[in-house]
Amino acid sequence: MKLLDTPLSVRYSSALTLMRIPFSVYLMPIFWFALSSTAGYEVWRAVAVFLVLHVLVYPASNGYNSYCDRDEGSIGGLKRPPKVTRELLHLVLLFDALAVATALLLSPLFGALVAVYLLVSKAYSNEYIRLKKYPILSTLVVTLFQGAFTYVMVQVGIGLSLEETLWQPNVWFALVSTLFLCGSYPLTQIYQHGEDSRRGDKTLSLLLGITGTFVFAGLGLAAGTLLLLWLYFTTGQIQNIWIFLICTAPVLYFFTGWVWRARKDRQEVNYENTMQMNKISSLCISLAFMLMIVL
Repeated sequence: MKLLDTPLSVRYSSALTLMRIPFSVYLMPIFWFALSSTAGYEVWRAVAVFLVLHVLVYPASNGYNSYCDRDEGSIGGLKRPPKVTRELLHLVLLFDALAVATALLLSPLFGALVAVYLLVSKAYSNEYIRLKKYPILSTLVVTLFQGAFTYVMVQVGIGLSLEETLWQPNVWFALVSTLFLCGSYPLTQIYQHGEDSRRGDKTLSLLLGITGTFVFAGLGLAAGTLLLLWLYFTTGQIQNIWIFLICTAPVLYFFTGWVWRARKDRQEVNYENTMQMNKISSLCISLAFMLMIVL
């Protein structure tokens, strides 16, 4: 059956699948981190910011990336992605408009930041700009915007002024979020070397190689963890040190085990283990920050 002969409802359903809304869970730690470092916000605003980012913004970015790449192999959150149709672009534009409009209702600045994020995310995949062809530049852009920029964006959305987000030690906490992204970002590319090479995308993981990717990821995650623990120590948040170390122990256990297995068998560097690493790290780090908020 030709793609155009497929019922419209089916094409939109496939397009919605490519938006990968459940995959947004892997970006939750930054949201909870920003909340855990902020006091005096209203819960309803936090809920609204969460919905804007995780139900609209991130899926719109995922969908546009899929629309441009038209992957045939596994992608984040989808082992067998459906075929891309023009309906996917319709949904991307709809989600873009809803995200910016809803963000503007919370605050003009939050709306502007959301719009900037969406534009940058499209530059990453767009065929004329395609930042992902440049390994160093794309890594800097992704880790900055999905890290520190998003951290600040969340805080602005829940009511802080831009000046307040730049106070000490908040700027250092924002840097921690970028270091965490710096560690996790190349791991999301580690199983796609073949497809990225065929498409002409020189990703950071492809540049580093498998061993180099693991080393780079380990250094990035270690740097972020050490800076975070130091900030907690110098600000008298000793309880948070223990919460973070206990909650993230499974991440360290899985990562070191994965590296060890991959040294013996390169087949271990696959989609399943990459997604498992993303799932464990996202849930464990999110749990740590959620406990800090509660306690």
